[in-house]
Amino acid sequence: MEEMEIVRSAQISGLHLFLDSLAYRTPHMHREFELLWVLRGALTAKGEGFDCTAGPGGLLLFNPCQTHEFRAADGPECLFLCMQLAPELVQTAYPAADKLRLNRMDPSCPLPPETAARVKAGLLAATRAYLRRPAGYELFCAGQAQLVLFELMQALPVQLLTEAEKAEQEKRSARLLRLLRFVDERYAGPCRLGDFAAGEGRSLSYLSHFVRQALGQSFQEYVTGVRFNAACRRIAAGENRMLDVCLASGFSDYRYFCRAFRRRMGVTPETYRQNLHRAAPPDTVTHHSLHSLERFYTRGESLRLLDELAGPSA
Repeated sequence: MEEMEIVRSAQISGLHLFLDSLAYRTPHMHREFELLWVLRGALTAKGEGFDCTAGPGGLLLFNPCQTHEFRAADGPECLFLCMQLAPELVQTAYPAADKLRLNRMDPSCPLPPETAARVKAGLLAATRAYLRRPAGYELFCAGQAQLVLFELMQALPVQLLTEAEKAEQEKRSARLLRLLRFVDERYAGPCRLGDFAAGEGRSLSYLSHFVRQALGQSFQEYVTGVRFNAACRRIAAGENRMLDVCLASGFSDYRYFCRAFRRRMGVTPETYRQNLHRAAPPDTVTHHSLHSLERFYTRGESLRLLDELAGPSA
């Protein structure tokens, strides 16, 4: 299993294309534009200024440094095709790419049908070339990715950040990353926003508003989510005593943990552990961390799924 080639590799600098079956991913951000095409199941995305669910065929777009959280909304996981495009890849031709932001695109504000069809065709062509790797495929993939970005720019309101706005966004992103690291280091014990606020030299009310705006949830809701993910990871790693899982994950009350686990996961911790013992699907590698539960596919299985769910090869 460990020697399997996983698609999510940096084959082309500034461009990643991969299939992902995801159960959850806690709030995160990155420097790339991220475009998702849901192929199977449904995906709920939540973050600053949005909370939406996309079903099969739906498209979701996230700007650089835009915080977003994913969770499968229909069944245990959602399969999607993802393109991550770094502004540097297009900056030679379009120098303002690092300041480019595209306004909202989700199921409540969809693309025109003809534009969505061209975007999907470009994603599909680029991904197939990315997987098959014919001679010069890097040029083709980069070209298709830039055409997809062009289509989005024609269909969506475009904003170009000023230098001051870009600097402010980078400052906010750095603070949020410090907050996420703070929770990673403290979730197993007392984890108080007041302590983080003191370290930042900001008031508790300011940080409470900042967290709510950036993550779309309260600080305590985020901490609880991380603790649940930590519990799931410990169960998956084979820890047998649920009381130990509960305490090591930051929960002080075992009865509360069991009740809340069932409300959140739909099953008891014991049933969750039993379900994990089922055989893993072939041609995949599971990534189970504090912040995500997802599966990535080999090149061959990715191509098969694209043919099955997105349409035959051109």
